[in-house]
Amino acid sequence: MKPAQQPIIFKTISELMRGMGMPKPLHPLVAVVNYDATRISRENAGRSFLIDFYKISFKQNFRGQVKYGQGYYDFEEGGLAFLAPNQLVTMSGDESSYEGYTLYFHADLIRNYPLGKNMDRYGFFAYAVNEALFLSEKEKKVIGTLFESIAAELDNNTDAFSQDVLVSQIELLLNYSNRFYNRQFLTRKAVNNDLISQMNSFLAIRFTDHIDGIPTVQEVARHLNVSPRYLTDMLKTLTGQSTQQHIHDRLIERAKVMLTTTRMNIAEIAYQLGFEHPQSFNKLFKRNTALSPNKFRQSFN
Repeated sequence: MKPAQQPIIFKTISELMRGMGMPKPLHPLVAVVNYDATRISRENAGRSFLIDFYKISFKQNFRGQVKYGQGYYDFEEGGLAFLAPNQLVTMSGDESSYEGYTLYFHADLIRNYPLGKNMDRYGFFAYAVNEALFLSEKEKKVIGTLFESIAAELDNNTDAFSQDVLVSQIELLLNYSNRFYNRQFLTRKAVNNDLISQMNSFLAIRFTDHIDGIPTVQEVARHLNVSPRYLTDMLKTLTGQSTQQHIHDRLIERAKVMLTTTRMNIAEIAYQLGFEHPQSFNKLFKRNTALSPNKFRQSFN
C-alpha cells in the first residue's frame, strides 16, 4: 500500500504563494489573490497543506462543490468560507474551482490591534465547511468592494498608515460577515428550528437513558452534525441563549417533571439526570428557579 503523503506546511504567506506558483505577495503578512488575474500551479493538486494564517475565500458566481479544509462546501451562486490558522486544506485540481478572491492574513498583522484581541467575536472561523456563508447579490457587491479595497491598499506605496488601514479594512470585512451570518440564521429560520427540535428530542432521550454525565455542547453538536460554535451562534440569534444555557433549561424542565410526578429523592433525580454530585444539581436548579429542588417539590404538595 502506498504510504499517505504528509501535508505540506506553510508558515508564511510567501511560502504558500511560492508553493502555488503565484507571484511574491506585496506584504509579508497579508495577501489578496484575484483568481481572474492570477494563474495557479496545480503541481500539488490533491495534496493537503497546513497554513499558519487566516484564510477567507470569496466565490462570486461559482456553482459547485469545493474541497475546503477537511470537507466539502457546496457553493450556491457564491459565498464566503473561513479558515482559522493551523487547519488542513486540500488543493483542488479543478481549474473551475479557482474563482473569485482569497484573502490571507497572518495573526501577526493584527496582534497589536484591538482586532487581535477580539477575534473570538468572529466565531465563523470555527464553523464546519458546510456552514459557510451564502450571500445575496447585494451582499456580494459589498464583499467584493471590500476585497478590492484591500487589494488596492496593498498596491499602494507603504507608509506609516498602511497597516492601520489594512487592519481596519479586514475588521470591516469581518463585521459585515457577522451581519450577514446573522441574516442567514434568520432567513433559514425554518431549517434552524428543525435543528432545535432535533436537539430537544436528543436531549429528552439523553436525560432518560442513564448515561453518565450531563450532555456536553460538543456531544450535542456532534449528534446534529454541526460545529459547536455554529450551534451556539445560531441559538443566540434565534433564542438569545447559548447551547450550554439551552441544555441547562431542558435539564431543569426535565427535573421539574421528575420532582412533581415521581417519588424519587433528590439524589436519585440528580444521578439520573447525569450529575455526579447531588449538590451540583441543587446549585444549578436554584440558580435557574430561585428555589431548591425540595422547596420546588413542596410548593406542589
